[in-house]
Order: sequence, then C-alpha cells, then structure tokens
Amino acid sequence: MNLGDLRRTGHWPTLLSAFLYFDLSFMVWTVLGPLAAQIGESLKLSPDQKGLMVALPILAGAILRIALGLLVDRIGAKNTGILAQLIVITGLLAAWLIGLNSFTATLALGAILGFAGASFAVALPQAGRWYPPNLQGMVLGLAGAGNIGVVLDSLLAPRLATVYGWRNVFGLAVIPAVVVFVIYVLISRDSPRTGAPPKQLRDYLSLLRDQDAHWFCFYYTVSFGGFVGLASSYVLIFKDQFSISPINAGDLAAVCTFVGAVLRPVGGGVADRFGGIRVLHWFYFGAALFLVTSVFCNQIATKLLFFAGASGALGMANGAVFQLLPQRFNKEIGLMTGLVGAGGGVGGFYLASSLGYSKVATGSFTLGFLIFAALCLVALGALGLVKSRWRNTWGSVANARI
Repeated sequence: MNLGDLRRTGHWPTLLSAFLYFDLSFMVWTVLGPLAAQIGESLKLSPDQKGLMVALPILAGAILRIALGLLVDRIGAKNTGILAQLIVITGLLAAWLIGLNSFTATLALGAILGFAGASFAVALPQAGRWYPPNLQGMVLGLAGAGNIGVVLDSLLAPRLATVYGWRNVFGLAVIPAVVVFVIYVLISRDSPRTGAPPKQLRDYLSLLRDQDAHWFCFYYTVSFGGFVGLASSYVLIFKDQFSISPINAGDLAAVCTFVGAVLRPVGGGVADRFGGIRVLHWFYFGAALFLVTSVFCNQIATKLLFFAGASGALGMANGAVFQLLPQRFNKEIGLMTGLVGAGGGVGGFYLASSLGYSKVATGSFTLGFLIFAALCLVALGALGLVKSRWRNTWGSVANARI
C-alpha cells in the first residue's frame, strides 16, 4: 500500500479530478454554514432558522445522492458529474445576481447546493472502480479527503463576506467551480471495470431491502453525519459561546474540520491494515468521548481541542466505512455510495438542525451534543451485532481485511 501501487494499478488523473471535484463541491455544499452568522444577522434569523438553513443543503444532498447513484450506474460517473456541476454553478450565479432576501430564499439555495453534496455518489465510485480491493480504503480515503473543502469555507467565506459582502461570496465561488469543471471534463475517465450492467429499478429496490445496506447507512449516518453536521455548525457555536467575530470563529472551525478531513484517508489506510470493523470500534468510542467532554469546556482552547478530536475520530470512521463497503457491494458500488451517502446526509441534517433547536429549547447546544454522542455509542454496540456474520460470510472471501 503505497503511492507506487496507486500509479501502477489505476488512473491517477481520474483520482486527482475526483478529489478536486469533491473538494470544490464540499466547499460549495457547506458554504451557508460559515456565512450563517452574517446571513442570520442580515435577515434577522432565529437560532433554529439558522440551524435549519445550514442543515437543509445536507438533507438535499442526502436525497440527491440516491438519484445520482442511480445515474452513475446508468449514464456513467463522468456524465453524471458534469450534469451536477452545471446545476450547482447555475445556482451560485442566481444567488449572486438575484440575491437572498428572505429565509425562504436561503432554503431554496440550500436545496440547489444539495447537488454539490451529492457529488459523493459520483466522485468516490468513479475513482474507486479504477483500483483493486486491497487499495479501496486508501483510494476512497484520498478521493473523499476532498471534504477538506469545508476547511476552505471556514477560512475564506467569513473573510470574503466581511470585505465584499456575503452575497458576493456566491459569485466568487463560481470562479473555482468553473476551473474545476474544466479540469474534470478534460482529464477524468470512467473505468472499464464497471461491474455488472446497469440494473432495472426492481433490482435497486431489492438492494434497498438488504439488511447490510441498512447497517452501512446507519454507520455512515453517524460518522459522516457527525463530521459534516459539526463542520456546518462550528462557526455558529464558537461565535455564540465565546462572542468572537465570524472570522475568528471561522478560523477555529477550520482547524477542527481540517483534522477530520485529513484523517479520512488515514482511517481508510488503517482499516486496510487492521480491518474496518475493528477500527470502527475505536473511532466511534473516541467520537463519543470527545463530544461528551466538549460540553464541559468553557475555554476556547479546550473546546477547540475536543471538537478537533471529535472531527478527527469521525473523519477516520468515514474512511473505515468506505474500506468495508466495496468488499460487500462491489458490483453495486455506484448505487450503494449514493445510498450510504444519503444516510450520512440525514445524520448531518439531524445534528445541525438539532443543535439549533437545542439552543432555542434549552439555551445551549449541550442536549444536541449529548444525544449525538449516544448515537456514536449505539453504532459501536451495533458493530457487535454484525461483525461475526460479516467475517464468516462475505468477509471470508474478500480480498482485504475487514
């Protein structure tokens, strides 16, 4: 497992373009989070409205991932990626030229940005299909590390909004979106290893009834949902609790999110070596521990430390889940990536929105954090229900450790 193996066995231009597409898409998908404080002040939004505003793109992305997963298996990953990027660019241009003048308008933009979040169902199978089973954790981790775009959001969006106004941030985002679109069109390729022919709708419905599909959705609901839900909420949390500027809150959010983003491929690589089921136990327990501890921190430094730990654990869990997924659903990876990604989006929507409602109902975000920490522990316990069966059935014939 090294970079030489990646060069010899796959198609690195596609891996690179998948990373760039995923990175830019994540930056656009979560842009309302870092801007939430400034948009909320301008439109006079309540905490629960701000929570819903940052959560809706996550939910839209969850729903659209299923649709794009179907398209990947039918028209190819590249064509699907081109279509999704064009829709997102059009939405950004409309938000810039027309503006967002109401809470309803922010929700409408959030629905369009869901197409950026749905890139998950395109970029990962497009990259993964070029590589053998023993490299899936590393490859999908590298492609998935494009979620570092959330870090760029936190660093840049509040600063650009302060200088140019938050409306112009959407126009500025069009520039890198177009650049990445051109690169993607020119160098990405669909793998000749496409697995089974495109299935009929009844085949997909049958897959959705597979109990293992539900388990994977749940595990990713917790891991990715926690990562992206926190990433979308950090600016609001830091600004609310410590009364700092949106720029400073964005810097702190960027640190936390960066840890989770860069550790995703590490999680995939560790899962390749020790087995995804085993390392997921460690990651879920770590996430729960950090989240619970964070609610007792009243200093910026300690809050930052435990939030970064939670994001890191959840980021590594993301990589571990996707080390396991191709071993179980190799021929249906396009659909399953969309389906499991949808579960992750639902988790992110729940966490981001519940934090806002927790603030309104109790005056703090504590209840929202504690409930999600409990979900991490439920996921940990649920691994015990499937690990023996998985290892004795499909895991026994997999070409990688599970």
